[in-house]
Amino acid sequence: MQPHEFKLTEEGIKAVLPPLEAEIMEHMWRVKVATAGQVYEYMKEKHPDIRRSTISILMNRLCERGLLTRKVEKGRGGMRYVYSITTTREEFEERVVQSILEALMTNFKEATYAYLSRIRK
Repeated sequence: MQPHEFKLTEEGIKAVLPPLEAEIMEHMWRVKVATAGQVYEYMKEKHPDIRRSTISILMNRLCERGLLTRKVEKGRGGMRYVYSITTTREEFEERVVQSILEALMTNFKEATYAYLSRIRK
């Protein structure tokens, strides 16, 4: 996953993911595997007005970004998607840092070197 935007005013993964997607990922890193229905049940405690379809859409976006993967399973009500994480939180954070540093080196090489050499001491 390549962050296309870095929000300096946000903390943690909310700096690179929209807030609800970040919350879903925080939950998924804890549980590792879940259906959209299970994530919806968790999310509606904090967001009582959220819709089940919104959770499905957001989880599909996270699949498109490569952070989740899904497979079809037969359940009591028919077919359902089961989502799982594709990367640990640590691996995700490392990729974000790498991506940001590479962009800084490409666009502001001298200033980046100067800053890194100052903080390294």
